[in-house]
Amino acid sequence: MATVELKDINKVYDNGFHAVKDANISIKDKEFVVLVGPSGCGKTTTLRMVAGLEDISGGDLMIDDKKVNDIPPKDRDIAMVFQNYALYPHMTVYDNMAFGLKIRKFEKSAIEERVQEAARILDIESLLERKPKQLSGGQRQRVAVGRAIVRHPKVFLFDEPLSNLDAKLRVQMRAEISSLHSRLQATMIYVTHDQVEAMTMGDKIVVMKDGIIQQIGDPLTLYNYPINRFVAGFIGSPPMNFLSITITEEGGKIFGDEGSFKLELSGKLAETAKGYIGKEMIFGVRPEDLELNTSAQNAIKAKVEVVEPLGAEIHVYVGTGKHQLIARVPPTSHLDVGDDVVFIPDQERSILFDVETEKALTVEVEQFQN
Repeated sequence: MATVELKDINKVYDNGFHAVKDANISIKDKEFVVLVGPSGCGKTTTLRMVAGLEDISGGDLMIDDKKVNDIPPKDRDIAMVFQNYALYPHMTVYDNMAFGLKIRKFEKSAIEERVQEAARILDIESLLERKPKQLSGGQRQRVAVGRAIVRHPKVFLFDEPLSNLDAKLRVQMRAEISSLHSRLQATMIYVTHDQVEAMTMGDKIVVMKDGIIQQIGDPLTLYNYPINRFVAGFIGSPPMNFLSITITEEGGKIFGDEGSFKLELSGKLAETAKGYIGKEMIFGVRPEDLELNTSAQNAIKAKVEVVEPLGAEIHVYVGTGKHQLIARVPPTSHLDVGDDVVFIPDQERSILFDVETEKALTVEVEQFQN
């Protein structure tokens, strides 16, 4: 397969809009890399520059150590799966999958072999004589993937391929694409706005915001060691809770004063907060790191606003009067709207962020940058 490297890649449109800013990404051979971020963050533009569908305004794009900035898409040896499948409606499934090979003048026997091989891998052998209108969304997506597989490309590109599918089918197709990656041992670059897709599929995740790469790392690194508030809030479902606190010192102890409660800080949180006495900080804690407790004194006090039973767990939305938080509690918990509740945050897993820079101050992230 192939390595892909983006070196200081920029995209500036004619109207002056700077869509991608100094993107640096190294993708190893056979690696599954996911570009993730909210709408408009530049992830699809980045993918399209790799594909050759968007001109590169600055920087170098390397595929197998060869600069490809000015090489047309058809000569880059990549295959792209689009969000809308992009199937020819008048062609059968077989002809859709074979089309790219036919225009490249492949022998008929080679086309037959490749199409049948891809159909077997994707379990669509029985669909080869159908037209796209006779297929379900999931079947159309398999055909679109099959059209890419028959090319035997160096790099597979996926542009939000599951966004048009229903929730159950998305989960199934996530697993199928991950399994496909394992079988093909291919280099894949996958774009999505869904952080659950990113977490469950990617060997490496690239988090983007406003055209700028925020952090690159494997899923658990991003989850446990976010570099800033954006990454901490974007990676994880339900998302991390953020509370504005004022740092105070009383009797040699360090506290975070939220207004409706005061939390004594300990460990790395207390050490970091010592430099912020009298100043505001952001306290971040994930929903699963809030322990429901009826009598704790050093805790977050709140009132239940919404209860969402999910079978294996319950999501509880609570309000402190100043902030709304989400907590994940055991299914045996008996909570009603209006109940007063107390949560002990796991301070070893909580994070303090600088208010102005939004940088994570209690996370050692340097070693995870790449």
